[in-house]
Amino acid sequence: MGASNRRGLSLLVDEHYESLYRYAMRLSGSSADAEDLTQEAFCKAQTQIAQLRDPDRARPWLFAILRNAYLQRIRADRNIKAVSLDAVGDVPERTGAVDPEIGPEQLQRALNDLPEGFRTPVILFYFEEMSYRDIAEQMDLPIGTVMSRLARGKAFLKDRLRPGTPTGDPRDEATNGL
Repeated sequence: MGASNRRGLSLLVDEHYESLYRYAMRLSGSSADAEDLTQEAFCKAQTQIAQLRDPDRARPWLFAILRNAYLQRIRADRNIKAVSLDAVGDVPERTGAVDPEIGPEQLQRALNDLPEGFRTPVILFYFEEMSYRDIAEQMDLPIGTVMSRLARGKAFLKDRLRPGTPTGDPRDEATNGL
């Protein structure tokens, strides 16, 4: 790797590490996994830096690399371990008329329950403030599909975080005609 590419990668790390780590944390739900995914994304970016033609598109490019690393990890882990979310417990019942505060752990559990195809657009849009266009490009989906998945993902999270409501899968809405 030439000196200019090393400098370019160093700038990418300095500029995008925090947002990439936040994204990895939201995807994985674990700080250790988030650190590993972030490091893996930058290592892959180092080997593929020549593919980055437009420096203004570095952020979505890095997010795509991290998402691909995450999906590869999920596929590899699918046959190795399975953790039942039944052991996590229910959301506490509402005690008053005021909406309860949602803690980061509750939010992360709800995000973990959301299928990946819905979780990724929600994280990128609401937490990383990416545009519909950037999300559509990263996920290789039409913008309308991104908008639909955002709406269904948001509805799922709203229901999941509201005490006393049953949990559902946003994919069920598509089969029920919603």
